Amino acid sequence: IFIENDDFFGLKKYYGYEDDASRFTFFNFAIFEYIKLTKNYPDILHANDWQTALIPFFLDVKYRMQDPKFKHMKTLLSIHNLEKQGSYPIETEKLFGHKNFTYIHLDRVNFLKCGIMRANAINTVSENYRNEILTRFYGFTLDGPLRARQHDLYGILNGLDQELYDPSGNQNLDQTYTMNTSKKGKLANKKALLKALSLDQDTSRPMISFIHRFARQKGIDLLMPVLSEFLNEKKFSMVVIGSGDALYEQYFTKLQQEYPDLVYYEPSFDPVLSQKAYAASDIFLLPSLFEPCGLNHMIAMRYGALPLVRETGGLKDSVTPYNKFTNIGVGFAFKNYDADELKETILLALDVYHNDQDAWQELIHQAMHVNHSLSKMAKQYEQLYEHILKNT
Repeated sequence: IFIENDDFFGLKKYYGYEDDASRFTFFNFAIFEYIKLTKNYPDILHANDWQTALIPFFLDVKYRMQDPKFKHMKTLLSIHNLEKQGSYPIETEKLFGHKNFTYIHLDRVNFLKCGIMRANAINTVSENYRNEILTRFYGFTLDGPLRARQHDLYGILNGLDQELYDPSGNQNLDQTYTMNTSKKGKLANKKALLKALSLDQDTSRPMISFIHRFARQKGIDLLMPVLSEFLNEKKFSMVVIGSGDALYEQYFTKLQQEYPDLVYYEPSFDPVLSQKAYAASDIFLLPSLFEPCGLNHMIAMRYGALPLVRETGGLKDSVTPYNKFTNIGVGFAFKNYDADELKETILLALDVYHNDQDAWQELIHQAMHVNHSLSKMAKQYEQLYEHILKNT
């Protein structure tokens, strides 16, 4: 369904305005009014992030009391990024029509904290991120409330539409390919993309892609002291697609200017170019400071671009690092948020690429074979729904 209110929703963006507190308070109320209007009372209301985190609160303090059909309704709150909390001045509480300590955090109204304290169950988008947010560093000041609810806190890894991201049927690629034809197919796509982007045509050089929104979270601060050293020695070509923080946009603009034959930077998101970059890339970079789950590295794996990541959040859950003794793995990983560790991991990846192509191709096959499907994720949510109905 869609809620029509042009003052709140007839705008260019969904959120990011000064009146977001009013906008999403209205939206949370509208959900309940829709339920009453249609007389379609679900067993569980599944809220997502701070924008709908008031649902468990309004259910408890208002709607259960007004309508007996709400009495046994349960709630689940999914948190995709704990850093985004919906924190507003204390005066915001006048929008709620009910005063309560539940939404107060650090002398402000905090939508997400309210949902954490009131929902029957809470989940994050990976098991490892679920554990991380119980700590002070990853908890963004909400680790205390989360620890208080940790027995109702679950981790379910994000899923991916594997039919949508399928190199065997993607007509935007210069050459489609399967897992068994990935070596030939990826080489053809690399050759075509290098030519299209006017980069150096040496296909023996690995191609690295970085396709993300530009934020401190994504580990760009680690890349900045490392990339020039590799590019000076022409160790790889690089395709960067993304925008965000002006500092990082300026950095990649300058990097392209300094290495025009090796680096291509596209500041706006181009889905077709992104698909071509995944197909052409040998390595996909994501050295995140923190990462609840992430989907881009999963897309990269579908296209046979090996993720090189920091072991944090969902990246640790979804990227098995290369083991040189067993040749098992789907990418490369490092533990600490440290530029030297990132550099060493890039060097390892380059060494395998140049000196052990049999192992490299085996890693590609393993990466493309991983099941990150939506159906796998959906089964876990179904199990969680059943648990909520029976045990909360």
